[in-house]
Amino acid sequence: MATKRHSYPSILSKFSDLTVLVVGDFMLDRFVYGAVKRVSPEAPIPILNFNGDELMLGGAANVVSNVAALGAKVIPISVIGDDDAGTQLCTLLKAANVDQSHLISSNGRSTTRKTRFVAQQQLFRFDEEVIQVLNDADRKALVAAFSTAITSADIVVLSDYGKGVLSDGVAASLIDVCKAAAIPVIVDPKGADYSIYRGATAVTPNRLELHVATGLPTSSDEEIVAAARLLCQQCSFDFVVATRSEEGMSIVDADTSVHVPTTAREVFDVSGAGDTVIAAFSLAFAAEGEREVATEIANVAAGIVVGKRGTAQTSRDELLSNLTFGWRDHAREVLDVTAAANLSAAWKHEGLRVGFTNGCFDILHVGHASQLADARSHCDRLIVGLNTDASVKRNKGPTRPINSELDRASMLLALKAVDAVVLFDEDTPLNVIRSVLPDVLVKGGDYTVDTVVGADVVISNGGRVHISPTVGGYSTTATLRKMSSTSPEKRNAQ
Repeated sequence: MATKRHSYPSILSKFSDLTVLVVGDFMLDRFVYGAVKRVSPEAPIPILNFNGDELMLGGAANVVSNVAALGAKVIPISVIGDDDAGTQLCTLLKAANVDQSHLISSNGRSTTRKTRFVAQQQLFRFDEEVIQVLNDADRKALVAAFSTAITSADIVVLSDYGKGVLSDGVAASLIDVCKAAAIPVIVDPKGADYSIYRGATAVTPNRLELHVATGLPTSSDEEIVAAARLLCQQCSFDFVVATRSEEGMSIVDADTSVHVPTTAREVFDVSGAGDTVIAAFSLAFAAEGEREVATEIANVAAGIVVGKRGTAQTSRDELLSNLTFGWRDHAREVLDVTAAANLSAAWKHEGLRVGFTNGCFDILHVGHASQLADARSHCDRLIVGLNTDASVKRNKGPTRPINSELDRASMLLALKAVDAVVLFDEDTPLNVIRSVLPDVLVKGGDYTVDTVVGADVVISNGGRVHISPTVGGYSTTATLRKMSSTSPEKRNAQ
C-alpha cells in the first residue's frame, strides 16, 4: 500500500469538519461483570458473583458513539421504543453530546437490549428484543427526518442489524435520497439478500456474511475478490470492503483489489468492532476520498477497540498515534518530541503507565541493559530520551560519541525493555519530560531525587521518581579505556 504516514494527520484533522448521518437499528448494551469461583450445584453452569454493570450504546448507536469519539459531528436517525431501554439509550447519547432531534420514539416498537455476562470473558448473552418492520407512520417519519438531515451530510452510514428499521424497502428509499443528493452511503449489511442495498456506494460484510450473500467460498484472497466482485456486479456497488478477522481487510472493486493485513493486538473483546470499522472508514473516505487509505485507518481503529472492554471506541489522538507507530512494535522508530508526547498520551489513554529515562548510551554494556530492564519493570511502556550527536559532543567532548545517534537508537530499540526512543538536542531532557509527562521518571543510582532533572515536573503531575540501582564496574568510559589499553598500537608500544 502506498499510504504515506505524514498524510494521516491531514486526514484525521478533517474529521471535525464532517457530518455523518447514521441510520439503523439502535440498541442498548448492558455488561454485567463479576467473578466465577464455582459451578452451580443445581446445573453444570458457572456462578457469577456480581461486581457491577455498565450501560453502553449498541448496534447502530455504537456507530454513532464511534463517529463522535473520532471528533466528527454525527446525526443519529432511527425509530426506537418508548420504553426504559429507549430512555436509557437517549441518556447515553445526551452524555456524549449527540443531537437527538432526529430520533423517533414510538409506542409501537421495543428497543433492543442485549445483556452480556462477563468474568474473564463473556459467559452468556441475554437478548430482549422484538424484530418488526416499521409501521407506515414510523416509516414516513424516518424518511422525512432523513430527507431533512441529508442537506447537511458529508456521508451516510446505514447500520443494519436486522431488527426492522431498514427492512421492507426503507434502505432502498434512503439510498435513493443519497443518490439524488450525490452523498456517498456506506452500508453495514445483514442477511443474505444484498439487493436491498442496491446502488449504495459500498458495503462492509465480514468473511462469513460475504459467503452467505454470494454462496461463494471466501477463504483465500482470490475467493474474497471473486465474491466481492460478484456483489458489485449484482448490486451496483462501487466497491466492497470485506473484514477478515485476524487476516485484516480487503477492498475490492470491478478492476482492483487491495488486502490490508491485520494490526497485531491482544484481543480482549470483539463486541462492536464492526461498528468501529464502518465509522472510521466512512470518516476517512469522506475526508480523503481514497478507499485504500480509509481501509487502512479503519483496520487500525478496529485493532485498538478489540483490546478494550465492551463496545469500546477510539479517539482521534489514539488512532493517530497508532497509525503513526503501529500496534506491533508501537514505536520502533526514532521519534521527535511531538511524536513522543502523542505516543505517551495514547498509551495513558489505554490505562498504561509510561516511564521515561535518558542518557547518551554511546556503547551499550551490561550496566545499561540492567538499568533499562529495571526501569521497564516499574512501568508498562518505557520511553528512552537519547542525546543527539551534537548534545553528546557538548557534554562528553569532541571525540564523542563513538556511535552515531541513529546507531545508538537502533541498539536501544533492539532491547526488549525499550518501547520507544526520542532524540533531544538540548543538554538536558527537561523539554522532553515536560512534553511526555511520564508517570515514572527513572535515573541511575548515582542520582538522588532532588538532583534528577524534571523530577519536580513529574511529581507535580502526580508521577514519581525511581532511582535505579547501578551495576558496579561498568561504564562507557571504562570500556573505552579498556579498548585503548588492548589496542595493537598500545601493545606494540609495550
